[in-house]
Amino acid sequence: QVQLVESGGGLVQPGGSLSLSCAASGSIFSINAMGWYRQAPGKQRELVAIIANGGRTNYADSVKGRFTASRDFAKNTVRLQMNSLKPEDTAVYYCNAVVADTFPGRVLEVWGQGTLVTVSS
Repeated sequence: QVQLVESGGGLVQPGGSLSLSCAASGSIFSINAMGWYRQAPGKQRELVAIIANGGRTNYADSVKGRFTASRDFAKNTVRLQMNSLKPEDTAVYYCNAVVADTFPGRVLEVWGQGTLVTVSS
């Protein structure tokens, strides 16, 4: 099995900053992509940022220039630095990874448990 454990999140004022971290563990052969999604109340889950194996990062248009995702390929971790936060960034943030586990040919999509980010004054 593969697990994703997130940390960070909480309450922050508009314009503030917050960082999230996620670590993958378990029967990992390789991680093809790793990043973050979010789900606001009453809305569908959406991509925030995802980092592929070559290091290319895709961001949602709504967070470009404000959020920065980074990945430690050796440690199987991913981090999301969120700056200039807005109330509309309020959501549960989920770590996501596409993992080739140690069973030959098996690829899994794994989700973290989610961490709440609230942007409010």
